[in-house]
Amino acid sequence: MSVNLKGRSFLTLKDYTAEEIEYLVDLAIDLKAKKKAGIFERNMEHKNVALIFEKPSTRTRCSFTIGAIDEGAHPEYLSKNDIQLGYKETVEDTARVLGRLFDGIEFRGFSQEVVEKLAKYSGVPVWNGLTDDDHPTQVLADFMTIKEKFGHIKGIKFVYAGDGRNNMANALMIGAAKMGMEFVIIAPKSLYPAEELVELCKGYAKESGATITITDNPTQGVKDADIIYTDVWVSMGEEDKAADRIAVLKPYQVNKALMEATGNPKTLFMHCLPAVREKEVTHEVMESEASVVFDEAENRMHTIKAVMVATIGK
Repeated sequence: MSVNLKGRSFLTLKDYTAEEIEYLVDLAIDLKAKKKAGIFERNMEHKNVALIFEKPSTRTRCSFTIGAIDEGAHPEYLSKNDIQLGYKETVEDTARVLGRLFDGIEFRGFSQEVVEKLAKYSGVPVWNGLTDDDHPTQVLADFMTIKEKFGHIKGIKFVYAGDGRNNMANALMIGAAKMGMEFVIIAPKSLYPAEELVELCKGYAKESGATITITDNPTQGVKDADIIYTDVWVSMGEEDKAADRIAVLKPYQVNKALMEATGNPKTLFMHCLPAVREKEVTHEVMESEASVVFDEAENRMHTIKAVMVATIGK
C-alpha cells in the first residue's frame, strides 16, 4: 500500500500508523542525502507557511525555516507579539484567516487544544512544533537517527530516564508503542506518565509487538538498552518547581555509571536539547562517543522538511 499524506495535519503520532511514521523517516533520509549531494527539488515552490511561536526555539524554528526555503517555500515567523492568538482574537478566527493566506501552519506553544483548533478551523495542514503534551517532530528526528545508526527501528530497546510525564516522555512512548520498540521509562513514582496514556500505548503495543515498562529502578531499567534518552528536568513554564524537581530526579541522572549499567558497550545516548549539563546528563556523557545528540539536532530539519513535503508538497 502506498502512503499519501497530502493535506494531513501532524499533531501527534497517535494519528499516524507505523507505516506512515516509517515513510516520513525514510523520506527524511532521502531528502538529507539529496541536500548533501546539492540536489534541491523545490517540492514546495510558491507555497507559504506560517510559523507561530508562543515558546522560543532554536532547533524547531531553524528547522522549519531552512526546510521551507530548501524546498522553495516562504516561511513567515509569527511570535506571540505578532498575532493575537486567543487574546484579542479567538483561535478559531485566527485559524480561518491564516488558512486563507498560508498553505501550512506550524504551531509551537503551550496548549495541545490550540494546535488542534488551528487544524480544525484553518482548512490547511497544521504541524505541531511542541506543546506541553506532545512533541511529535522531535520523535521523528529521534527515530531517523536510530534508523541511521542501527538500520531499523522495530525491536530497539529504548530507555527514557527522568521526568516520565513530560511532553517528550509522552511523545516517545506513543511513537515507540506504534513502532514495535522495547520501551522503558525510568522515573520516580511521583513523575510516572498518566495512566490513561499508558493504557492507550499498551493498546498500540499489542498491535506492533512493542513492550512498555515503567520502573523507578534505574539500574534494572537500563539493562541491555540500545538507547538511553533524557530531557531537561524543569520544562518551560515550570521554573518555580526547579529545586524540588532536581532533588527528586538526581538519582536518574544519565552519567557514566548508568551508561555502563546497560551491560551493552554500544548503547547510544540521546537528548532532544537544550541540555543542562551536570543536571539530567553529565558533561562526560554528552561529549562521549556514545552521544549522538548533534546528529539528532540536525535530523530535526530533515524530518520537519519531510513532514512539510509529504503534506503540502507537489
